[in-house]
Amino acid sequence: MTATRTGTVTTIDGAPNLVLTRTFGSPAEAVWQTFTESDRLRDWIGYWEGDPTMGRVSFFMTAEGDDPEPSQYTIIECDRPRRFVGDTDAEAAGGGWHLWFELDETAGVTTLTFGQRLSPGEDIGSIGPGWEYYLDRALAAHEGQDASAIVWDDYYPALKDEYAALAP
Repeated sequence: MTATRTGTVTTIDGAPNLVLTRTFGSPAEAVWQTFTESDRLRDWIGYWEGDPTMGRVSFFMTAEGDDPEPSQYTIIECDRPRRFVGDTDAEAAGGGWHLWFELDETAGVTTLTFGQRLSPGEDIGSIGPGWEYYLDRALAAHEGQDASAIVWDDYYPALKDEYAALAP
């Protein structure tokens, strides 16, 4: 497979955001489950533990290793099945990230718009390919395909320079 850069950098609320999209042939509620339910996340990126109604969970990114350290995730906004916003702790590997996604459904087809606010000095040359990889894994898992068939080496370093050129 040849990976393609789909992301752009857009200013939102005065800050640069890396923004990527994917289209799912399913209603928004089904896509919402792929991105928020712990058992569904396991299929493509990891899982969470805790009580999300308390506004905080521990996230384990198992797609990058079998015994990950949890990162704390603060839920800022949760408008099912339309919008989700959250922050990882600054102590997490790579520092804290502000992540969000929005779902827009038309006639049973849902467009996911996913974003990460970029902080000064962040390595968009690795962040961009990483999100391309994980979003393609999410799409594969959502469609009942084996997410492990998505190969990291198709994304990085192949897309590194294209993404680095987008640095704000």
